[in-house]
Amino acid sequence: MQRISLSISRIRRFSASNHVTLADHRLLKQVLESCKSQPNSKCVLLQAHAHILKLGHLTHPTLVASIVAAYRRCSLPHIARRLLTRFLSLSPGVSNTNIIIESLMINGECGLANKVLRKASDRNVITWNLMIGGYVRNLQYEEALRTLKDMISFADIKPNKFSFASALAACARLGDLNRAKWVHWLMMRDGGVELNAILCTALVDVYAKCGDIKSSREVFYGVERDDVSVWNAMITGFATHGLAEEAMRVFSEMEAEHISPDSITFLGLLTACSHCGLLEEGKGYFDLMRRQFSLQPKLEHYGAMVDLLGRGGKVKEAYELIESMPVEPDLVIWRSLLSSSRTYKNPKLAETAIQNLSKARSGDYVLLSNIYSSTKKWESAQKVRELMKREGIRKAKGKSWVEFGGVIHRFKAGDASHVETNAIYKLLEELIQRTKSQGFVPDTELVLMDVSEEEKEENLNYHSEKLALAFGILKSSPGSEVRIHKNIRMCSDCHNWIKSVSRLLNRVIIIRDRIRFHRFEDGLCSCRDYW
Repeated sequence: MQRISLSISRIRRFSASNHVTLADHRLLKQVLESCKSQPNSKCVLLQAHAHILKLGHLTHPTLVASIVAAYRRCSLPHIARRLLTRFLSLSPGVSNTNIIIESLMINGECGLANKVLRKASDRNVITWNLMIGGYVRNLQYEEALRTLKDMISFADIKPNKFSFASALAACARLGDLNRAKWVHWLMMRDGGVELNAILCTALVDVYAKCGDIKSSREVFYGVERDDVSVWNAMITGFATHGLAEEAMRVFSEMEAEHISPDSITFLGLLTACSHCGLLEEGKGYFDLMRRQFSLQPKLEHYGAMVDLLGRGGKVKEAYELIESMPVEPDLVIWRSLLSSSRTYKNPKLAETAIQNLSKARSGDYVLLSNIYSSTKKWESAQKVRELMKREGIRKAKGKSWVEFGGVIHRFKAGDASHVETNAIYKLLEELIQRTKSQGFVPDTELVLMDVSEEEKEENLNYHSEKLALAFGILKSSPGSEVRIHKNIRMCSDCHNWIKSVSRLLNRVIIIRDRIRFHRFEDGLCSCRDYW
């Protein structure tokens, strides 16, 4: 608070001057930014606003954006709207309009930036690109794609390579294959946009992240590949799909074409080896990056090696690597050790991992409780649950989503909010019974509680990916692929059940979880039950 008072005093001292330096301009923004967390922030904001008005700087777009954002944070949206309306009424010109949109997006004020876009008298391709890119940076991917669609409706403003790069990033984050194909088609329409390294990389990446590795491969071999980022996108794409041999083959082609790999290249290779259990190959690449290419492993490379060793059952070796690392292990590395300790039922190392997690999340405690439950240590598992309850730690809910008819349909475990809930649950129950009749046995060991087998089965039946799959089957035609995305790692019960469903219905089911892609077909998964 004292710092704010000093800043206000300094504003007063130069308020009589007609010359305001860049440093003074920054000070004004700092004062507005500091209104975030002060108990009497409204009072400070009003003082700052008054002095900015005296200085005649209320027409400067970055300051307008800052003061508008400050009023929004202080729960005074009506003043914020009034200021924006006044600014736009002065016909600020497209350059100033773009500056205020960019500033608002940096402040996370996407709604206000959109109001400026709609009311501005002058707009150019930069205006639209700032909106699309701003939505992507603020994780509002569907809004980004909606804005691109609106942009196209203006015949005199065509999207450019920056528009498409942002739109492809939005599609990749959503995993929306149909809209990725739409953006790609727009790029190729009317002679097409010239494909630079950024767009080539984005196209290879988006198809891989949307689950269509075949199209990703076709794009890769159909574009210029003189930039390492294009090769990295393909290697990483194969890694995410568990196609380690393909990733390694691309690396060999890369060497043959004399493209120097970088640290991202080797991270993709190590990830590919980790997802497929190729322990010796992974160790070879880890050594190669240092010995032949003089690339010092970064934290993420050590993390990939810990993951590779842990998944391969070398849990103690993974811990020894952590102990010998020249850099401080991060939370991701300790969580990787915790996860492999759960897989290979090593409570001692799991406890070590938990002790080193300075900011343990709900999933970490759930993993530890899982380990105790799987080794029948019910009392220890109960203590973990009691700790979670005492500390107010709630288990992170699994979420899955599937696209149908241009709409993303989202599901949580036990979700009953969907308009077609009754039909979804009816089909799900039917599928569960049919898979059981063909030999599927629920993996009740996953359920933490020491309760009856019947109760455990019911706990597993309504996971989000099962609901999403039931909806996908309900809405799609027989024989077509069903594509699902999930925010956390898929449990083994759902994994085994979906294998059974793929064989039962003769359907291809593709699921992208937090770790990788799984392609289920004829009762088998592309991960070969190793993920």
